[in-house]
Amino acid sequence: MTVSTTLPVTGAQYEITAGDYRATVTELGAGLRQLSRGGMALVSGYQPDELPPAGAGQLLAPWPNRIDRGQYSFGGASFQLDLSEPGRGTAIHGLARWANWRVTSHAPDAAELALDLLGHQGYPFCLELRAAYRLTADSGLEVTVTARNLGSRTAPFGTGSHPYLLAGHERVDDWQLQLPADRWLPCDSRGIPAGDPQDVAGTQYDFRARRTIGGAVLDHPLTGLRPDADGRVRAKLAGPDAEVELWAGPGYRWLQVFTGDALGPDVRRRAVAIEPMTCPPNAFVSGTDLLALEPGADVMLRWGIQGTLR
Repeated sequence: MTVSTTLPVTGAQYEITAGDYRATVTELGAGLRQLSRGGMALVSGYQPDELPPAGAGQLLAPWPNRIDRGQYSFGGASFQLDLSEPGRGTAIHGLARWANWRVTSHAPDAAELALDLLGHQGYPFCLELRAAYRLTADSGLEVTVTARNLGSRTAPFGTGSHPYLLAGHERVDDWQLQLPADRWLPCDSRGIPAGDPQDVAGTQYDFRARRTIGGAVLDHPLTGLRPDADGRVRAKLAGPDAEVELWAGPGYRWLQVFTGDALGPDVRRRAVAIEPMTCPPNAFVSGTDLLALEPGADVMLRWGIQGTLR
């Protein structure tokens, strides 16, 4: 007798819990498929047999955001990446988000996945990537991302993560947002930087003091981040059902904030993506905040999400 089995497109599902927090991490891309507290979703999730919509919960490496035309130079050589966003002519969000990661440990409250990222067209470097997800009853989710250069040559590197935060079930217009960012980066219609960072004062991008989102349309990188005394930058989103805090530790110098206006009518302005990034869009070209990992060197970064229910 033949037993028929099926596998969801996101692969194995690793559930973790602590207190009234619950999360699911996927084999595909080591992505955060869902995160909730007390049954209230804190991020926009999706089904196991569904590809992450609009990058929801994905881990972005070895670069976040976009590279213009997929072309860059590094170490005296020029490279051409595949255009993973052909409509805009860009290489977007790295190479690791569609890879199947292997689980290295799984406990009731924690899961760690790893990926040996071998050479790709346009990225002839070799990295060991690890993503560790941990829940605690008091502090919620902590994510540790580690990259180590296994290869023989210096590798360009950046990383980010792409959670869509939820603070209610209605549109984001009436929610309140706080972002400790002094500057915003102008970008063109393809999401490629089109100038130097600008002061947020007097613009729709100034959320240094908590205020209602209203009609603000956000799909921009912000920098000049102000950490708290513990070195963590904290962005806060408050709605009728919850207040959700995303924190990012040292090394994350940018936040990409997206109100979802370009998405389909069923999901447009229903969540706010707050994406911690080590570097801005097109950093492989500009070199801005780009990491250069020497052979054998590694980097470790941490970010997390905590929710308070109304």
